Amino acid sequence: MSEIPATMPAVAYRKSLPVDDARSLEDVTLPVPQPRPRDLLVRVEAIAVNPVDYKVRQNNDPGGEPKVLGWDAAGTVVAVGDEVEEFEVGDDVFYAGAIDRPGSNSLFHAVDERIVGHKPASLSFTKAAALPLTSLTAWEGLFQHLGLRDGALEKTGTLLVTAAAGGVGAMVAQLAHTLTSLTVIGTASRPETTEFARRMGAAHIVDHREPLAPQVAEVTPGGVDYVFSTAGTDKNLAAYADILKPLGRVVAIDDFGPIEIGLLKSKSISFHWEFMFTRSLHQTPDQAVQRHILNQIARLADAGIITTTATTDLGTINAEHLREAHRMLESGRTIGKITLTGF
Repeated sequence: MSEIPATMPAVAYRKSLPVDDARSLEDVTLPVPQPRPRDLLVRVEAIAVNPVDYKVRQNNDPGGEPKVLGWDAAGTVVAVGDEVEEFEVGDDVFYAGAIDRPGSNSLFHAVDERIVGHKPASLSFTKAAALPLTSLTAWEGLFQHLGLRDGALEKTGTLLVTAAAGGVGAMVAQLAHTLTSLTVIGTASRPETTEFARRMGAAHIVDHREPLAPQVAEVTPGGVDYVFSTAGTDKNLAAYADILKPLGRVVAIDDFGPIEIGLLKSKSISFHWEFMFTRSLHQTPDQAVQRHILNQIARLADAGIITTTATTDLGTINAEHLREAHRMLESGRTIGKITLTGF
């Protein structure tokens, strides 16, 4: 392993600016981070970009100090902290990281081993980098909050997934289709998103530009058992209350203001939040659950049971390409995941 330098290239922002401003993301040189006792120091080979990146850039002004974004990465371990138990120098890994620490848009990145998985051997760094954040979000939402059991193929019923061609929606559709016997209904609005959502596992597609309840009723007159709401939860809550069966469940990941949760009371529908960063942000004692999930995702990928959702690689990791990735995500029209590869 080559010697670790003192400084590294990275992409950061210093002020919350529109993405069309060249200063909204800048190429910078920063000190290489020193790993904490439970940390891995990873040489980053590829990253993926998520809506959380531009939301933090827009809403968290660092006041002139360089702040590094990025919560999806794949790379190789080049150093380990004194208390690391599960990894060694030379291991290839993938992970989503922690939102309260510097992100992965840098050549070297320090990350807690408990939220890191071994990279799928069958996937390139680029293809692997597209998986962590969305697979963790989908897994926790399905198997922890909605109460499904992975591999419990006797579990029948119907799941509605909004924006099923998006990063999270596509992974939800894949996992529900491959690991349960649920019938997956996805929402999409264009021919290309419809095709992608079907390829990811959605058996039926409804148009989220039109009222959901009558369309879902045509597919399943008796209603649905579960809703995984990746977008439009506030707009669609009344429709969810209508189409969900009694004792149904909703899990939501999007951001919105106050909602009338009382709409769900008469059917005893339960509402759950999924925020992939909760465990690392609050230092819960079960953080290593995320390592186990990522290792399971790697096994599923290597077995050909699930596939990467990487669709667009914008080239090397630099400010110009990351601004384009943010611009694409802010349009709300991306399919799958956007990746960047190498510095």
